Amino acid sequence: MTSLAMAENGLVLIPAALREQLGFKPNTRIFIEVKDGSLILTSATQHYARLKTYFDQHLTPTPGRDKVDEFIAERRLQGQNEAKKSSASCFMYWILRRCWP
Repeated sequence: MTSLAMAENGLVLIPAALREQLGFKPNTRIFIEVKDGSLILTSATQHYARLKTYFDQHLTPTPGRDKVDEFIAERRLQGQNEAKKSSASCFMYWILRRCWP
């Protein structure tokens, strides 16, 4: 176990050996969480892999269709529904303006 000192401004320097072991490179995103009173540092690669595993376990894919494709199709459908609502509102406004000056 390595002991680190925190500077007055809250900065903590992670030793090079630990950064190398964890795959932390300069200017890379690191995710931090508190778990059971401990501070956990995770690389972006590890974090996204963990998220992917979670979603793969909890989402059932449609055969022959990618999750991204499903998401895009869902958003397009929502956009079409919004456009229909907007068109209907415009049409009603137009009718009201023509019938009741």
